[in-house]
Amino acid sequence: MRPLTTSRIPSLSGRSILYTSSRWRQGRLQCFSSSARRPCSCSAPSANPVTASKTLRRPPSADNETDYRALGTFQDLFTSSLYSPGSPLFLPNGTHVINKLIGFLRTQYLQYGFREVLTPTIYKRSLWEISGHWVNYKDDMYEVRGRGATGEAEGEVGEDESYGLKPMNCPGHCLLFKSQKHSFRELPVRYADFSPLHRNEVSGSLSGLTRVRRFHQDDGHIFCRPQQIKGEIASALGFVEMVMNTFGLQSYRLVLSTRPEKDFIGSLELWNSAEAQLREALDNTGRPWTLNKGDGAFYGPKIDIQIQDKAGKYHQLSTIQLDMNLPQRFGLEYQVSEREPEYNPETPGKATPVLIHRAIFGSLERFLAILIEQYAGRWPFWMSPRQAIILTVNRTEEVVRYAEMTAAKIAGFRALQQTDGATVPKPLSSVDSTFVVDLDTSSQTLSKKYQRAKQMKYNLIFVVGHKDVQGQQVTVDVTGQLPSMSDQQVLDLEELLETRFRDQALRKPEAFTAPVDEVHDFLVQLEKRFM
Repeated sequence: MRPLTTSRIPSLSGRSILYTSSRWRQGRLQCFSSSARRPCSCSAPSANPVTASKTLRRPPSADNETDYRALGTFQDLFTSSLYSPGSPLFLPNGTHVINKLIGFLRTQYLQYGFREVLTPTIYKRSLWEISGHWVNYKDDMYEVRGRGATGEAEGEVGEDESYGLKPMNCPGHCLLFKSQKHSFRELPVRYADFSPLHRNEVSGSLSGLTRVRRFHQDDGHIFCRPQQIKGEIASALGFVEMVMNTFGLQSYRLVLSTRPEKDFIGSLELWNSAEAQLREALDNTGRPWTLNKGDGAFYGPKIDIQIQDKAGKYHQLSTIQLDMNLPQRFGLEYQVSEREPEYNPETPGKATPVLIHRAIFGSLERFLAILIEQYAGRWPFWMSPRQAIILTVNRTEEVVRYAEMTAAKIAGFRALQQTDGATVPKPLSSVDSTFVVDLDTSSQTLSKKYQRAKQMKYNLIFVVGHKDVQGQQVTVDVTGQLPSMSDQQVLDLEELLETRFRDQALRKPEAFTAPVDEVHDFLVQLEKRFM
C-alpha cells in the first residue's frame, strides 16, 4: 500500500475515456475532450476540467503522447545524469517494469531449459585477447586500470594487466562451461545471465534508452552438439515468437546478418556452414526475411529480430547467433563415445561444442522504450507500475481505516507503519501474488481525485465510502485496463468479470460493486493471463 498525497498526482488536462455500458468492447476507445466523467453514484461529476498546478508535472502534449522520453518522464520511469552519460537511472516505477520483464523471462526459462548464472563485470585483458574482442572490439570497450596496473606493485602473475568492462557475456560463459566436465548426454547446456554490460558508444550516437553505454541484456548461451543446432535455433525462434505475441509485437521482421568483410575470426568454411544453417532455419519459419550483408558479429552470423517504433525507425531487439569459433579459441570440449556421429579419431573421446548466442528482449532498456510507445503509457495490469488506487469519498476515520484495510487485502500485504514500533512481521513468501495499490485519502473532492487517477493511467480504480464500509465491499472501475488489451483479451476479461461478479460488471464496468475479499483473487487472474 502506498499512500498518496495530492502533490504526487497531476491534475487532469486533455482527454479522458468514456465507455458504453451495454457494448463496452466496441466503445472502449471512444474519446472525448471534456472532463472525465465520474461514474460512481457517490459523487456528481465536475463540470470543468481541473486547472493544472504549476508545481505539478503536466502530461505529454498531443505531439508527444507516444514519445517514450516524454512518457517515461511523466510516469516517473527513468532519468539521466551528466555524470554518467548513456547510463539511464531507473526510478522505482521504471525498476518495477524492468523487474516484471526479468521475472517474466525467468519463468519462461524453466520450460526452455535455461539455468541462470552470475558472472563478473570485469575481466583481464588476456581473456579478451583469447576471445578476439581485444583485436576486433577494443574501440567499443572500456579499459580499466586497477591497483598494481603499472607493474610496480607486488601481486599474483598478471596482476599488472589492464582490465576491460565486459561488453558481452559470452567469454564468461565459456569459462563456466570449461570449468566442468561434460558428457555428450548432458548437452545442450544453456546458461542465462542478466548482468549489466558496458559498451563505449560514441557520444553522438547515444539516444535515450535505445542507444546507451550501460545496459542489461537477457543474454543466453547454448552449448550444443552439431546435430542439435537445427532444433535449438528453431526453439529460440519459437521463444521469440511467444514473447513478441505476449507483448503485442507480432509485426517484427527477421534479418540475416552475414560475415563482415574484415575484422572477423575463424575460417571461411566455418562461416559458410553457419550461414547456411541460419538460412535454413529462417526458411523453415515460413515468415519473410531479409539479408543484411556484412553485419554479422565478428565471431559468427546472426538472425536479428527488428521492431519498428512509432517514428518508423527499426530497432534490433532479439538476436540468435551461431558461433563455431569461440569454442575453439577457448578449447571447449565434451566427452563423446566412438558410436556418436561427431566422434573424431584425431581427438578420441573429445568433441568441440557449437555455441549459440541468443537474447530475446535484447537490451532491456531498448525493449522498455518500445513498450512505452507500444502501450502509450497504458501498461497491462500485470506489469503496470500503477496497478490500482483506492479513493476515499471522505476523510472520516471509519472510511479511512476501511480504505487502509481494503488496500492491504487487495495488495496481498500490509506495509509497516511508523506506529507499528518494533513489531517484527512474518516474512512474505515470494510465491504469493502482491500488487501495487496506492491510496488517496486526501481532502480533495472525489471528482478531482478520480480525474487525477484517470490521468495517471491507473489500471483499476477503487472507491470506498460509508456504504462500502457497511457492505464490506468496494466500488470498482476496470475501464482503465481496456486500452492496453487486444480484442481477445477484452473477451477474456468479460468472461472473467461475469464469472466472478456477474452481469452487473458487464453492464457497468466503470462502477460495479465487489466484495472486498474477492478482489485479490480477481487480480491474480489478471496477472496469470498477462492482462
